[in-house]
Amino acid sequence: MVKFAHLSDCHIGGWRDLKLRDLNTKSFIAAMDKCIAEKVDFVLVSGDLFNTAIPAIDSLRMAVEQLRRLKDAHIPVYIIAGSHDFSPSGKTMIDVLEHAGLVTGVARGTEIPDGRLRLEFTRDQKTGMKITGMIGKKGGLESGYYHVLAKENLEAEPGPKVFLFHSAIEELKPKEFAQVEGMALSLLPRGFDYYAGGHVHVVDRRSMDGYENIVYPGPIFPNNFAEIEKLRHGSFVLWTDGKIEHVPLEVCPVVCLSVDAEGLVPSAVEAKIKEGISAIVPNALVTLRVSGCLAQGRPSDIAWNDLLHDAYQKGAYAVLRNTIALTSKELEVVSVKAQSVEEVEAALLDEHDGQLRKAGGDARIARKLMQVLSAEKEEGERVTDFEARLCGELDVLLQK
Repeated sequence: MVKFAHLSDCHIGGWRDLKLRDLNTKSFIAAMDKCIAEKVDFVLVSGDLFNTAIPAIDSLRMAVEQLRRLKDAHIPVYIIAGSHDFSPSGKTMIDVLEHAGLVTGVARGTEIPDGRLRLEFTRDQKTGMKITGMIGKKGGLESGYYHVLAKENLEAEPGPKVFLFHSAIEELKPKEFAQVEGMALSLLPRGFDYYAGGHVHVVDRRSMDGYENIVYPGPIFPNNFAEIEKLRHGSFVLWTDGKIEHVPLEVCPVVCLSVDAEGLVPSAVEAKIKEGISAIVPNALVTLRVSGCLAQGRPSDIAWNDLLHDAYQKGAYAVLRNTIALTSKELEVVSVKAQSVEEVEAALLDEHDGQLRKAGGDARIARKLMQVLSAEKEEGERVTDFEARLCGELDVLLQK
């Protein structure tokens, strides 16, 4: 019997809010607890173990402690770098963890004489499972590697075998990920028993066009407001001799409140929110989304501080508020369907795509440039390393 766990998008250290960061940590530890309790043969991590290439010391310490628990239980970890923990300079904590004997990177390959990339397999000693994979990069830039990937040795290798990838697949993308750069399913090598996906924070399993068991386990913990509303909790996957089980990681209760303020006055909105607060259970993570156009008054007229106080008095662990779609007739009317900065940028680029093409440009390239140029210097990263990382990503993009 072969049993393994598949994790992805742990984003350790990703939340700035300390309470949310603590929940992310608890969720990761819960996954490690489950892996040890289930006595899995090995663990796969398909990218984004950390939220940055050079994580904070506290995040690194926690990760090392948990990975050490797996090592002590004789459970190897096979990993690839994702779009967050990848660095063009090659200086990532994944390498440090590998040198410490805590993980094994499986995105290994060499350039063959015809200029293509030939990946190598890593063989799990206990089960004989053969594992390989491809790293992820920001803006979906890893797709360039797949176009020069030598598939014949991968497809001819007898099984059982697993392929790790950190990319969105165009044929599998949900509607809400329409703006996320993806690649064609046909770029993946065929004939693998399991495709361990990451990057797209969805819980999904598909088999199509001759590809069996393309699996996205979901993030270890939701990484933003919308994900908390949609997923409620993190998850990972257990494989037991072909049986695939998505395992929820419910580290706290989640209460999602949504209030329609259309045509209401501030006091009426407050009343509706208070009604929702009455449903809060102790130690719950609470999201509050308020949308619509007030009949009179302004959003600032709502007693937000008092409402938050009531929520915490009810026992909420943390409260996240989203009022981006709340407006008023007293404010200038602006018709914007998108609800985030990224969606607004994408909508504007799509709207002016024709003009860009006339000028010899491309909206897709412009979107990728914006993603690369929006990068921030990571904690502990030197200015020279940051500049080299940025220039490296721009060079790859502009040479395509």
